[in-house]
Amino acid sequence: MRPSLLLIGLDRYALQACVRHDVDAVVVCGAAAYDDGLVDVPPALPVLMVDDQKNAESILTALHRAGLGGRRFDGIHTTDEWAIVTASLLARELGADYLTPAEAVGFRDKSLQKGLVAAAGIPTARVTVIPDVHDVSALTALPYPAAVLKPAAGAATAKTSVVTGIEELRAVSAEYRRQGTPQRTFVLEEFLPGDEWLADGVVFNGELVFCALGRYGAPCLTAVREDLALTVDRLDPVDDQEAYEIGLPVVRRTLSALGLRNSTFHMELFHDPATGRVAFSECAARRAGAMVHEELQAKFNVNLGESGVLCALGRDPGLVVKRDPRHFGSTYLMAPPGVLIDCPSPLQVRERPGVEFVRIERPFGTVFDPALSSTNQRIGQVMVSADSPEGLAARRAEVEAWFSERVVTAPAGATARELRAWQRRIRPDDDFGDTSWT
Repeated sequence: MRPSLLLIGLDRYALQACVRHDVDAVVVCGAAAYDDGLVDVPPALPVLMVDDQKNAESILTALHRAGLGGRRFDGIHTTDEWAIVTASLLARELGADYLTPAEAVGFRDKSLQKGLVAAAGIPTARVTVIPDVHDVSALTALPYPAAVLKPAAGAATAKTSVVTGIEELRAVSAEYRRQGTPQRTFVLEEFLPGDEWLADGVVFNGELVFCALGRYGAPCLTAVREDLALTVDRLDPVDDQEAYEIGLPVVRRTLSALGLRNSTFHMELFHDPATGRVAFSECAARRAGAMVHEELQAKFNVNLGESGVLCALGRDPGLVVKRDPRHFGSTYLMAPPGVLIDCPSPLQVRERPGVEFVRIERPFGTVFDPALSSTNQRIGQVMVSADSPEGLAARRAEVEAWFSERVVTAPAGATARELRAWQRRIRPDDDFGDTSWT
């Protein structure tokens, strides 16, 4: 009998794996994912349209409308961070093996997660819960010299900032209240200095079967705060042996403390170069976004999308790891503020030296804000390779500069007069002005 899977969200690599392994999958597609239109669902897989793919009611009612109300599934799979708890609530009703709700909230709520990790003796930031970020009057001082303010269950570094005093916290609170932010429960985390590392891998039957470390060019919060492209360097288990020796024990202990059994994962860590200490930051019970999948497939021959599907079905992913000695990394392709009018095509980017893969994710007409609001704000992403760390940095910088020089954005919210002035600047040799018959 074909294994059955409820697939929440449009993960291109999971979709491909379902077809390749003849999985009887039902694909849940929310309105936002459908409207985005970037990922195509293979014709062999039925699609269940829902209003909100992170809402259990939306999914259950859609299943019943489709005549699938009594159907049982062998597993549930999602790479949508916001749907992790939803999937856990649906699992019992659908007969599927997945995280329990208690385990799922441990992967979503930052205060609960750090509590579990700290209880296991793993270094991590201290955390204070703010029940309502619109009202911080109960606090008369910061609990830490510097703190990171973030949603208790957020994603992509959105609504995240560093505060160094109670007046800064009050100012951010007042601004969030003015904006009417829907997320109200926040946390203050002790600020930990150092490099930000990432760990991506696979857990099967509670055992870590694969893990690859990486390093962000700048911590995610710094990238958002300073409008920088998010960059990643993959660490090599041979060339960067020391990093693996100090990082992997923390990864293993953390996964055990959080109770992950059969899943891919994405973890972030802080490494203090001065002391060598590695501290836990966050962990997600899903495959990461960005170029993580592509980096690991290129560097280690590991397909995280396929591994996630097989683990969800209780199958050993049977990984055959093959290390490529080259250095791999990635970067976001950014846009200046305004309305995207034109940019290089994927084929043009692919022809640049060292480029291994590129994906342009935003269509023409996309409006880019003056400041980054999260790590999801970009035109696309590119993965590069080189024979040395220095060569990797040079190639990445070259493709970033080359791409940015060819991006065209029009002013957003401009008057017709301002747009005409902009048009004259970018097409100085063409006259689009008012003309009269002569």
